[in-house]
Amino acid sequence: MTAAAVLTARNVSITYEVNPPVDAVRDVSLTLHRGEILGLAGESGCGKTTLAYGMNRLLKAPAVMTSGEVVFHDGDGTDIDVATMDAEALRRYRWSKVSMVFQGSMNSLNPVMNVRTQLQDVFTTHQPSLRRAGRDARCAELLDLVGVDPSRLSAFPHELSGGMRQRVMIAMALALDPQVMIMDEPTTALDVVVQRGIIRQIMRLRERLGFAVVFITHDLPLLIEISDRIAIMREGRIVEEGAAEQIYHAPQADYTRHLLSSFPSLTGARGAFVRGGAA
Repeated sequence: MTAAAVLTARNVSITYEVNPPVDAVRDVSLTLHRGEILGLAGESGCGKTTLAYGMNRLLKAPAVMTSGEVVFHDGDGTDIDVATMDAEALRRYRWSKVSMVFQGSMNSLNPVMNVRTQLQDVFTTHQPSLRRAGRDARCAELLDLVGVDPSRLSAFPHELSGGMRQRVMIAMALALDPQVMIMDEPTTALDVVVQRGIIRQIMRLRERLGFAVVFITHDLPLLIEISDRIAIMREGRIVEEGAAEQIYHAPQADYTRHLLSSFPSLTGARGAFVRGGAA
């Protein structure tokens, strides 16, 4: 039985209003179900990140959503039209309903503030009634949740490894118990061992906390390994969508087959598709 939808994008188009205009996202419709991992794959520049920003109302000029709608289906049965929310409603929506781990997020931490201060800022902004002792306890809990020793709360970003900084950003995204987490290339620039640790942590947290994930990457073999469903994006459009197993065993679009064949097999003949996901 298919789980209920938690986030729906319908016929979304996004244009960069430059000269000449660039249609970055073209009539895209996607549905994310509760608790699932939806992989979004495609080459660099295909519109993946722009779509993610549009789904979370983070677009900045000259990017404009020219058509379509994004609807968040709250756990209490309320449907929220993201595009029509005012500033205060949008502030309450972000991080508590839908959070985001940004591309290059390892470098998103403020270099002159320690980890505790940056995590506490989430609660100061969104839960001002929470006392300092409660904020401290929650910050320690979050670091422990993502596999970082709470003693690192006093550390500054330059004192942390790349993997630790990424885990801190994931902790920040989890701070307000969102129902959806959008992760934009969360393992970029990490070595393969650290990547695997981050991925395993995300999978464990998803199982434990039950949030849904939109996982954006150009690494299709990784998505085949971790995703429930995958959408393939090219030139601003979804060219194929289906269960991860179907995408792997019976891709319908030529572009999907080309993406699969671009990853060399470690054991098969040259030119063979990757089987079984990332090593």
